[in-house]
Amino acid sequence: MEAEVDKLELMFQKAESDLDYIQYRLEYEIKTNHPDSAGEKNPVTLLKELSAIKSRYQTLYALFKPVAAEQKETKSRICATVNKTMNVIQNLQKQTDLEVMLSIDSCHH
Repeated sequence: MEAEVDKLELMFQKAESDLDYIQYRLEYEIKTNHPDSAGEKNPVTLLKELSAIKSRYQTLYALFKPVAAEQKETKSRICATVNKTMNVIQNLQKQTDLEVMLSIDSCHH
């Protein structure tokens, strides 16, 4: 499960890096293609880039969704195993206490 978490972290780091690159590209394109717009952002370019960002995040989400589902399922299995183990331990403790009491009782008679 730790490997999946590491993979997920790398995917988010890549997404952040991609967004930084997109921002750089937008700023560069606006400065180069529209030098007279000093500080104004070209809405057409922004919309095109926004579409690319949306597409990349949909891909990221598609990759993340199975990992999240597997992580949830793994957590459920771990919890079930811990609960079963605790029940076995409690039963063993009860049996041990009972056996000890029986052996002590048999020693006194």
